Amino acid sequence: MPRTLTAAAGPAALTLLLGLWGTEREDSMWRDEAATWQVAHRTVPEIWQMLDQVDVVHGLYYLFMHGVFGVFGDSLLALRLPSVLAMAGAAALVTLLGTELADRCTGVAAGLAFSLIPAIQQYAQEGRPYALVAACVALACLLLVRAVRRPGAGRWAAYAAAVLAGALLNWFSLLVLFAHAAAVALTRPSGRTALSWAAASLAAVLGALPLIAASRAQSGQVSWIHPVGGSTLLGLLLTLFGGALCAWFARPRGAAPLGDRPSLVALALPLLALPPLLLLAASLVQPVYLARYVLFSHLGLALLIGAALRVLTYRLRAAPRRLVAGVAVLAFLGLLPVQLSLRHATSRVDDVLSTAERVAAVREPGDGVLYVPSARRDTALVSPGGFAGSRDLALARSPLESGTLNGVEGSPGEIADAIRTAQRVVVVSDRSAPAVSTRRDRAKQRVLREEFVRCSETEDRGRRVTVYRRGDVAPAGGGPSSPEQRTPCAAPSARSSPALHR
Repeated sequence: MPRTLTAAAGPAALTLLLGLWGTEREDSMWRDEAATWQVAHRTVPEIWQMLDQVDVVHGLYYLFMHGVFGVFGDSLLALRLPSVLAMAGAAALVTLLGTELADRCTGVAAGLAFSLIPAIQQYAQEGRPYALVAACVALACLLLVRAVRRPGAGRWAAYAAAVLAGALLNWFSLLVLFAHAAAVALTRPSGRTALSWAAASLAAVLGALPLIAASRAQSGQVSWIHPVGGSTLLGLLLTLFGGALCAWFARPRGAAPLGDRPSLVALALPLLALPPLLLLAASLVQPVYLARYVLFSHLGLALLIGAALRVLTYRLRAAPRRLVAGVAVLAFLGLLPVQLSLRHATSRVDDVLSTAERVAAVREPGDGVLYVPSARRDTALVSPGGFAGSRDLALARSPLESGTLNGVEGSPGEIADAIRTAQRVVVVSDRSAPAVSTRRDRAKQRVLREEFVRCSETEDRGRRVTVYRRGDVAPAGGGPSSPEQRTPCAAPSARSSPALHR
């Protein structure tokens, strides 16, 4: 056992180092992390109030991060360090699992492969729960193997607890139970072992049912997810094909003995394939497929790569340590461009911190601010200093008061009246903004289009900052003014009155 733990330390250390490398991503933070940041700063009662309306699926993670910020303070490092540590722990568990299912060389190779997978490096550096889920699933897989090999009530209870912990962080992780069911069936265990697994799995599902029911009541939160596109589907199929090739290359010779541990392929291949395929099938009814929801399936890919490398050492009659180390170095160098891009500020869909800086550079005292859609208010919630002296023209109830992530905006009429009180309006929106779908956002755009002149517009890191100034010069006949007839952007007016913000 000490030698096994020592072997697990290598992949864990590599994952930790890769996670700490550039973890602040040039002082950037994307929209999902912004949600973690602002919720973790609330009090526990305020978090509970919010979870009653939105994001209950991440409730445990938010409470955990509230504790992290309370102990270590708030910083980008504190935001992401739990994910870094969780992914390092998952790498160690993959190593132990590969050792349990095959041998120490296979385990080390699997752990190193896990640490170098680009998706693993990406989510090791995000302030979201997916790395913690991966660690829980890895632990559950290891406990399953040990419980099947040496059954006992304590082992099955620990297995159920690990599955439940992952589900409470993101209940899509329960899809791992389908992979475990396949692995148990292929192991041909005794009836008592099969019943024990079924009872432990049922206990985990029952424990997660209240969260599942509560999150289903908030299903509107995932209404933005689009049907699976061709590039996503192609990426998944290529991953599955690569895993299948490794599985064929490393396939076991002969069936597993009755009641013995599962073979590595019997566990790893279902773990890689079933969760994403089942989530993909569910998306045919309602689009819910996002690769990060089944990030833990990469545990199976890492195990299959490790097994294939071990077989390769036999075929080539090479020294296992040298071959595995050499392949790891080549993989690291080959993936270096990807690794560098993942640590760049532009690697995520947007950057709320950069947007706040751009607003601070263009705003003037008394400016009004609008967010299209309202979720783009997150940049002000994370970096309020960039919006100092400006007025939120649409906000009716603050996030804390309303128990929501981004607050509640007024009616379209109230928003339109508030916009008309401003002489300058700064608009924060997406760089590739979809068609405006809400009445509130249509009201914002209508008033800006009809009564204001667009003065400047900048786009960077996924978001757009546009400055409008009121056009007060009306054409002859009293009709609406055209952009050419309105007040020039360089001629500000002193008119100002209170905006809607109660």
